[in-house]
Amino acid sequence: MTILAEWNIEEAERVYGVSRWGGGYFQIGENGNVHITPDPKNPGVRIDFKAVIDEIHEEGVQLPVVVRFHDILRSQVANLNTIFADTIKEAEYQGEYQGVYPVKVNQMREVVEEIVDAGQPFNYGLEAGSKAELLTVLAMNTNEDSLTILNGYKDAEFMQLALLGRKLGRKVVVVVEKYSELLLLVRVSKELGVEPIIGVRAKMTVKGRGKWESSGGERAKFGLTIAEIIKTARYLDEQGMSHCLKLLHFHIGSQLTDIRAVKEAISEGARIYAELHKMGFKLDYVDVGGGLGIDYDGSNSTNESSRNYSMQEYVSDVVYGMKEVCDLEGVPHPNLVSESGRAITAHHSCVVTEIVGEIRSNSAEIATQAEEGEHVFVKNIRELEDTFDEQINMQEVYNDASQWKEQALDAFKLRVLSLEELGKIETMYWRIMTRLKAHYANAEYVPEELQELDYSLSSQYLANFSVFQSAADTWAIDQLLPVVPLTRMHEKPEVNCSLVDITCDSDGKIDQFTIGREITDVIPMHSLRKDESYYVGLFLTGAYQDVMGDMHNLFGRLNEVHIFSYDDDPQDFYIEEVVKGSSVEDVLNIMQYNPKAMASDVKRLIDRHVASGNMNPREGVRWTDFYENCLSGYTYLKTSS
Repeated sequence: MTILAEWNIEEAERVYGVSRWGGGYFQIGENGNVHITPDPKNPGVRIDFKAVIDEIHEEGVQLPVVVRFHDILRSQVANLNTIFADTIKEAEYQGEYQGVYPVKVNQMREVVEEIVDAGQPFNYGLEAGSKAELLTVLAMNTNEDSLTILNGYKDAEFMQLALLGRKLGRKVVVVVEKYSELLLLVRVSKELGVEPIIGVRAKMTVKGRGKWESSGGERAKFGLTIAEIIKTARYLDEQGMSHCLKLLHFHIGSQLTDIRAVKEAISEGARIYAELHKMGFKLDYVDVGGGLGIDYDGSNSTNESSRNYSMQEYVSDVVYGMKEVCDLEGVPHPNLVSESGRAITAHHSCVVTEIVGEIRSNSAEIATQAEEGEHVFVKNIRELEDTFDEQINMQEVYNDASQWKEQALDAFKLRVLSLEELGKIETMYWRIMTRLKAHYANAEYVPEELQELDYSLSSQYLANFSVFQSAADTWAIDQLLPVVPLTRMHEKPEVNCSLVDITCDSDGKIDQFTIGREITDVIPMHSLRKDESYYVGLFLTGAYQDVMGDMHNLFGRLNEVHIFSYDDDPQDFYIEEVVKGSSVEDVLNIMQYNPKAMASDVKRLIDRHVASGNMNPREGVRWTDFYENCLSGYTYLKTSS
């Protein structure tokens, strides 16, 4: 990882890549702070993230926080729908676009409400994959011209809820995932006397690219084989319900990295649609599923955390690919549906945390002057340090220092070396490694073993958050999320570090970063200053991270701050809402504890100590109040800021 001696905003952009993954919404300002342009079509409205943090503090909201930029959410909804509409017009495509947002990507009420409202002019609908989600979308999606797509496995109650939507005049489409669901749906619909709108999901032979490529292919969890689709269509014909079959659905995976997979899927799906139409089943819709990726690492490549295409290219391949097959087959152009959730929500949400400490292997030193009778290992490593500048073969220096450190540890275990002597060896060893790192800093060739020095000598910045709550995918599936300092990027960063969280779990860390065009295990950050807060942002967390976190160590949901842009405000924004995160009481209740009973038990113990004279009454009251206040407080660390 090379950082230029001359540092400026352009170099900061090269290192942190904010504009590459920022989607036009995030940039580095000339003052070194992250800036937000909530609507790239209106660049005059520009928000300084430091001003947002300052107002968060003024509102008395404790960090860490989730910051939601609702204008970004609305912008992404408009972008997707506008690009589809423009491309359909340009291609002279005869169908329309009617997209749906899959609520599983982020089920938060504020998010779904904003999407529904922003999507109203486009008749943009919702998708549900569970009974709880279906109950939600029935209440939220009140636009009778938009679609409600129902995926996932279903029981009789699920089918009844879907038919309730039909009774309410909604375009509720039940997508059949397995043949037995069809039999259940037909039975329930006849019992209730309500005609369903039916879709079938095809099990595609095409596989996606990336982490979720197993969503397609013969071993896919969902979908009907070609034989089952034909059997489904014929069964509906027998039941006098062939007119109810309106939609073909397919999905080959989330976060598709390679546009070729999209092209192949459209070609195969369009052929299935055309053949069904020729068989007499006049479908109105083809649902191309989800998969529209985002560029987490800014590389615009087929890396698992990237994509090698734009939203425009994705839409063009869907529209033109479907048109080409339909024209060749002589069938009508169907209305197009997509279920793009990640691309809609990822950019609008980020996690802001504060660095509360630094952990370094070589942070402490003890005096290492020579003493009479000291062990030969101590003498050897001291001599190596004293003659460092005279050494010719630096590889040999590294080998000798490493060997003596290992031997010293073995000698200590065998009671040959004292704790004091081991501490001296450790101190001198790390000083030698630091000098070796400086020696090779600008070298063209660095021996393989010494390439590890960057990592072993790097710091760990302790961040006040939980990876398992706020960035679960970085731990579970090695998902890259952009991590950047929110301020001081006009200054040259001096510290290479990884991030560790405040959980009692060794996996609670982030040690994969995108620097320039490379994936590294450390990221350059700025030195911590006494009495000055240092803020870090985890970006693109709006998809899945907001809703998939667990309560490891009983760290609960974060406080949320909802930001809206406002051109007439001096700062170009205002805080529209603050949503309080989990208190300790909240997470204890979820785990089936009784906080009131716990407080009563502790008070009883304190009263006992007061009665026995071990604690005075005033002190007992203070400790009782303190315990109860902690129960009602935030689950994260309180910082000086």
